This record gives sequence, structure tokens and C-alpha cells, in this order.
Amino acid sequence: GLPEETAVGLVVALAHPERVAALRGRDSYLMVSGTRAEHAAGGARWLAVAAADRPAGAASARVSLAAEIDEETAAHAAGALRRRESRVAFDSDRREVVAREVDVLGAVELSARPLAEPEPERVREALLAALRAEGVGLLRWSERAVSLRRRMDFLHRELGAPWPDVSDAALLDVVAEHLDGGSLAAVDTHALLTGLLPWADGTASRLDELAPERVEVPSGSRVRVDYQPVAEGGRPVLAVRLQELFGATSTPTIADGRVPLVLHLVSPAGRPAAVTSDLESFWRHGYRSVRAELRGRYPRHPWPEDPTTAEPTRRAKPRR
Repeated sequence: GLPEETAVGLVVALAHPERVAALRGRDSYLMVSGTRAEHAAGGARWLAVAAADRPAGAASARVSLAAEIDEETAAHAAGALRRRESRVAFDSDRREVVAREVDVLGAVELSARPLAEPEPERVREALLAALRAEGVGLLRWSERAVSLRRRMDFLHRELGAPWPDVSDAALLDVVAEHLDGGSLAAVDTHALLTGLLPWADGTASRLDELAPERVEVPSGSRVRVDYQPVAEGGRPVLAVRLQELFGATSTPTIADGRVPLVLHLVSPAGRPAAVTSDLESFWRHGYRSVRAELRGRYPRHPWPEDPTTAEPTRRAKPRR
């Protein structure tokens, strides 16, 4: 006959095949039913669980009575749940689709081997499922593509049609059409966005005019506009040295004059000195206190009493 311990394990496993459990951590087990369980006297590779309960609010069950068994006994007892199947899923860490043929006992994976040529449609489905779950941030976004998307997003919000919606939800359907290669890395996000621009009626040609990458300020500098993500309620920002705006009496605007830029006025050292969307008001009310605070710290830079009539400059006064 069987040793007593082995016999007990076999009887419990046959009585409760769904509670056959495999070790998945120091004291953590996974039952073939899919239930996770903790067993304080862990260490055995396989258990036949006789009694377990799940405390209120706990993520896994707690085993109170179990017998140790081997894999052969586990496979025999829960044999009705054993099957071979191919699995095609996106691996977030590797950022690619992984295809495997697995031998499983219910929820417990016994062994696996790579699947050389998964069906293209299943690969595509796995990629789409990953995109729906995690968003189009899974794609490769170059700085150029991110910049173009934010500018298009801004124009869609401010001007509407024909500027397209380029939110995550809207882009999912478009990306689905570009998954021919079975790889997210193969999707050229900049080309994808360029293809969405309203070329048919010629509106696309006004992109640089309505949402410019750079704006010229009175000093002659062409300063980059930082288009904040629309989803976060952001407005386009222009970070510029205060002295470069001398002589300007109104806030620079974009989108055919509809949207004033948020000016981040910085000190000669590049530190924030003031934020405004109304330059005229800043010159009148805010400039005096900024001048008083920074004038002594940066004496080689001009701090005129009337900035609206002063000469804009990028440079400090030469040293004597």
C-alpha cells in the first residue's frame, strides 16, 4: 500500500481536485481553480488543500489544513482540467507579443515552449488588447511625434473640425489599421499623425501658422512654444527672458489670434520671475516689483522704468 502521508494527499486531492495547489512564492500557492492561497507552513511544491477560508477583504485564501503531494498525484487528481493550448499575449516588460504552447492544469502552468509562427490575426488581437488596456503610450513616440500630436490636439480643442481628434481613444482605431507587421515598434507615430492632417481642403498647410513650433519675440529670438497636454487642461506656454519682450505691448497669440500664450517670464539666470497671459497688465502692475527684486541681483542686465519703450535684448551689458 501507499505510505500514509501519500495516501492522505491522494484522498484529499481526489475529493477536492479544484483545490490542488502549486507553489508560487515562499508561502504563496495557486490552486488549479485560479484561487490564490497562503500557507504558513509553505515549502512543498504541491499541496492538496483540505480546508481554507478567505478573511474579509483579503486578496487570497488562507490554508488551514493541507497535505503535501507530488506533481504526478496533482496531475492525476485534477486530470480533467489538464489541457494543451497556444497562448498569444503582449508582454509589457518586453514590449512585444509572446507566443507559447503551454501545458496547463487548470490555472496552473506546468510547462511551456515558444511557438514559432503564431497566427497573424491572434498577434494583431493581442496587440490591440494591450493598446486598449494600456493606451497608445505603448507605441514609440519620438519627440517630433509628441510635439506634432500636442499641436494637433491644441487645434482640435480650439478650432474643431477639420482638425482631427488625436486622443488615445480616437487614435486606437487608426493604429489598428497600421498593425500589419505584428509589432508596435513598427508603427511610425509621426507618419500616422501626418496622415490624419486635413490635407483634402488644404487646411493642413496652415499648421505652422496656427500652431507654430516657435514664435518670434521682439529681441529677434525664435522661442519654442511648449504645448501642454490638452487632457491635463494645459495652455501653450512660452518661456522667455523678460528683457527679450521689452517694447511689446501685447501678449503674443496663436490660432489666428484667438489664444494668448501663457508667458513664463524668466530672469537672466533662467529662473521663473513671473507668469502672465496679459503682458500689458504685467508691465503696468507686476513689473515694478520684479524689477525691484532682481535689479540688484543682475546689474549687468537692463531694468528700465518703462519696459514698453525699451530696446529688447538677449545680452547683458559688456563688462567694463
